Amino acid sequence: MNQKIMNYQNYFNQPNTNPNPNHNMNFNKCMYTPKERPEDLYEAYEGFIRGNMFPDLYNQYKVSKPFDVEPMNEQAQLLTYVDALSFAAHDINLYLDNFPDDHAMIQLYNHYRTEAERAIKEYENHFGPLYVTSNATNKCPWSWNSLPWPWEN
Repeated sequence: MNQKIMNYQNYFNQPNTNPNPNHNMNFNKCMYTPKERPEDLYEAYEGFIRGNMFPDLYNQYKVSKPFDVEPMNEQAQLLTYVDALSFAAHDINLYLDNFPDDHAMIQLYNHYRTEAERAIKEYENHFGPLYVTSNATNKCPWSWNSLPWPWEN
C-alpha cells in the first residue's frame, strides 16, 4: 500500500510532457488572437449551419458540406431567421468575453442583437409568443400555451 502511494505522489513530480505550449490539459482550447475582422466572418445563416461564425475556427469534422435548413412554411422560415441571428449574436458575444476591447466586433454584435430582436418581434406579431418572457404573454388570458407550438404546424 505504501508503494502505491509513493508511485502516485511521484507521478506529480514528473516533468510535464504535454505537447500543448501552455501546458494545460485542454487540447481543444482556442489558441487564437483577435485578428478577426467582421467582414471575415460568416454571414449569420452560414455561421448558424456550421455552428461557428469564425472561418478560421470552423472544423468540418466528418461532414464535407453543412446541412442546409429548408423551412417548410413562412413560420419555419422566420424561425430559422431568428435562430441564425440569435446564434450569430451569441457566438460573437463569446468572442467578446475574451476580447472585450474589439470595437468592430462590438458593433457587429449590436447589429445582430438588434436584428434578432426585430425578427423576434415580427415572429411574435404573426405567430404568437416565442419565449415565455415575451410581452405577448403578459395579457389575460395567459397566451403562452393557447397557440399552436411552432412544430405543430
